Amino acid sequence: MKIIGISGSLRQRSFNTALLRAASELLPHEVELEVVDLSPFPLYNSELDTDGPPEAVRAVEQKIAAADGVLIASPEYNHSYSGVLKNAIDWISRPPIRALAEKPVAVIGASPGRYGTARGQMNTRQLLHAIGAYVLPKPELLVTQAPSKFDRDLRLTDEDTIHVYRSVLEAFVSFIHRTSVSTPTT
Repeated sequence: MKIIGISGSLRQRSFNTALLRAASELLPHEVELEVVDLSPFPLYNSELDTDGPPEAVRAVEQKIAAADGVLIASPEYNHSYSGVLKNAIDWISRPPIRALAEKPVAVIGASPGRYGTARGQMNTRQLLHAIGAYVLPKPELLVTQAPSKFDRDLRLTDEDTIHVYRSVLEAFVSFIHRTSVSTPTT
């Protein structure tokens, strides 16, 4: 099984990107996680999309289309998802591939604050539903006060968070299996 990881943060020392790296260690051994880089994506402009998306977008879009699921980790900016994540979803949701349509997706997030990206995740889920993704409803991972949950090298060290994260990832793998069985193939 292959899962694509998307971080909604371009920051080099991003807690959300670190959360994706932690998933690589917590996922079952038979599951591969590849984190994609959104930094080469231009701002969405339909005039750039007349002959298909730019190569950087196309490469990520094809990886998502070929994957079994997508794990999105995003910070919360102004009570919503990041502009980086919204821009990526705008590109990836375009025809002809529409790579996130009918794709199992789990949404997680980490924040230095006390609310752990709750509103950002809610808005991300709403956006994903609108484009036809299959979104894991529960359990949720809302990493609050992130600086206390990671070490200096941005390794996830908080045992309670690791326990919850492992249950989210197990539920997501099961969700991928269920949705792939119930989704008719053509």
